[in-house]
Amino acid sequence: MATQRVTAAPPERSVPLPSDAAPAGESTLLAHSSESGRSYRLDRLLGKGGFGEVYLATTVGPGPATRLCIKVSDRISSWLREAYFAELLAGEDRALRVYDRFAEMDGGRMRYCLAMEYAEHGDLGTWMGQHGAQSERFVRREIAGVLRALDTLHRGQALHRDLTPFNVFVCHGNRLKLGDFGIATHQIGRRGVTADAFNLFHVPTEIAWGRVRRWQKRDDVYQIGLIAAMLLRGDITKPMRSKDVRALPCSDHLKEVIHRCLGSRGRRYEAASELIAALRQRPKEPRLGRVATLAGKHLSFTGFLERPRTEAIAAARRAGAIVQSKPGRATDLLVRGRPNALQIAGKDGGSKLIEVRRLAAQGHKVTIIGERQFWKLAVPPPKRRSPPTKAKRTSGRH
Repeated sequence: MATQRVTAAPPERSVPLPSDAAPAGESTLLAHSSESGRSYRLDRLLGKGGFGEVYLATTVGPGPATRLCIKVSDRISSWLREAYFAELLAGEDRALRVYDRFAEMDGGRMRYCLAMEYAEHGDLGTWMGQHGAQSERFVRREIAGVLRALDTLHRGQALHRDLTPFNVFVCHGNRLKLGDFGIATHQIGRRGVTADAFNLFHVPTEIAWGRVRRWQKRDDVYQIGLIAAMLLRGDITKPMRSKDVRALPCSDHLKEVIHRCLGSRGRRYEAASELIAALRQRPKEPRLGRVATLAGKHLSFTGFLERPRTEAIAAARRAGAIVQSKPGRATDLLVRGRPNALQIAGKDGGSKLIEVRRLAAQGHKVTIIGERQFWKLAVPPPKRRSPPTKAKRTSGRH
């Protein structure tokens, strides 16, 4: 026997009717779902986009009227994609819910419709234009909520590819929710998918300039980091670069997290789950270690040294060390000098220290030593000669 899945009805929470909503019985724009048997009155056009048209709608029939949105498109491909990913995220409270999906004929052409949750405050870009910059507490809470929905996509080997302020929506209680899955897709392998559709102003530079042709999970993470920075600044129009993170009004920990999202492609969080873990766990303050020799060690320098950097490099090489410009997988030691006040994320948040912590999370240990210990190993003090000992006289019998 064939079975039919019945979607849950939208919640009956009263929403104030807009002043320009059409009175009951006067609107000629109606949509009827053959799947659920419900009818919807299309009250007002909210906007147009790549998917099609979006209407503010009201349920028609017995029971209280309920506000929701109706997306109408004449393209089945984007409609199928939106309906599929909405079903995939049906259990996530931080993704816009889809209550009904249906198709109907309209004057000889097919209309593909989605009845979905109404975002009272519109998209994030519009909401930020009214409310401005947000506190770190708000940013952490809402970004963590959106990341839960994104993590569900990533665990299912899916990519959103369009996480912009115009596709994140602000619902009741100022809660951010994911929406608009018009270009979302699944990846078959770890290499990602072809980067053939994206918003030019909200993608990593290497993709915008065409140097990288593959979209991966880390590129979704980039867009989440960009949204977090925009929320802290209260501005979606100015460009945001990784070096601008130091000026964000937030803690050093959050600066470090955002910097890694926006920084070098190979050092970004590889998926939403890694970013969630980074937000939950603050890094420990680096402690200085000890080593017996510099011979054969790969080392790098960070911070201001008491002596010129060139002198330190020459001394390290004379001691048998291999000097690197920045830490990597072959690095054994990091010589730490006085912190730079212009570091990305405070005194413990320089780019080299951040990289050392990233390598440590991957199981590669880099020992951090202070400048004093470095100079003791690089230029050991001359050995003092012990004074000659006087020969002891031995008494013998005559």
